[in-house]
Amino acid sequence: MTLDQLRAVLLSYPEAVEEEPFGPDALVFKVGGKIFAITGDGSDESPARVSLKCEPGLALELRATFPGVQPGYHLNKRHWNTVTLDGSVPRDEVLDMIGHSYERVVAGLPKADRERLTGS
Repeated sequence: MTLDQLRAVLLSYPEAVEEEPFGPDALVFKVGGKIFAITGDGSDESPARVSLKCEPGLALELRATFPGVQPGYHLNKRHWNTVTLDGSVPRDEVLDMIGHSYERVVAGLPKADRERLTGS
């Protein structure tokens, strides 16, 4: 998955926005003002990597299953994984991890925001 493909997927989620609060080298993707993904801008990363929020038990399972999944780089390692997009993690699995991260963040938003985003 290329950086452009990754960005397209991340921005396809309802109300997802891209910001650069840490400077132009880090692209941060948020929903409801909360981060659900962080990636580099592509200038010095090959292959691309993305950090995603994850339920702690699942985070450990994914790390044990895929060599391209590591504890979150400069993040709370209990709740974040960093995924190297070098093909060692199947695309469908990466997409599932992105969806899981987004859902974890939405679940922590205020009720009105959750209802607006999930339609329930």
